[in-house]
Amino acid sequence: MFDKAKLYSTFYRHGLNLWPCIRRTGGRVVVLSPDFRHLVVRLKLNWSTRNVVGTIFGGSMYASTDPFYMLMLMQVLGTKYVVWDKGCTIRFKKPAKKTLFAEFKITDEMLQSVLEIVARDGRTNFTWTVQYKDQDGVVYAEFDKLMYVATKEYYKNRSSQPES
Repeated sequence: MFDKAKLYSTFYRHGLNLWPCIRRTGGRVVVLSPDFRHLVVRLKLNWSTRNVVGTIFGGSMYASTDPFYMLMLMQVLGTKYVVWDKGCTIRFKKPAKKTLFAEFKITDEMLQSVLEIVARDGRTNFTWTVQYKDQDGVVYAEFDKLMYVATKEYYKNRSSQPES
């Protein structure tokens, strides 16, 4: 049987991997669920991600994780909401000489919390954490992604820029 959601997520994943600003990070989206609530990025150590000391460049780590929670939320929430990626705090734990994986998940609880606050206040800022790990589960870096979500109505009434 034809699964429209799976086909759409497959094309979306391939499109992300071809998009120059993502492709040039060295990261590749290797998993994207049909509901856009689970995504995995793989980052290999190679000539384009290697820094001067022979480990994965921190900029490649950050850039290859940058847009995904925002893009996922835009798909999950739909057109009635505005979603912005506002910032990130990075903690590098150890130098990486192995292939790393970042797993992005939007659980029912995460989504419900955001929707409840937005329903009450019109907007919210929140932080979700993602980690780069090797296949053995060793953490090499953590990224606290600061996100903004508002209803389109609230956003239009406030301004054209995200709130602080």
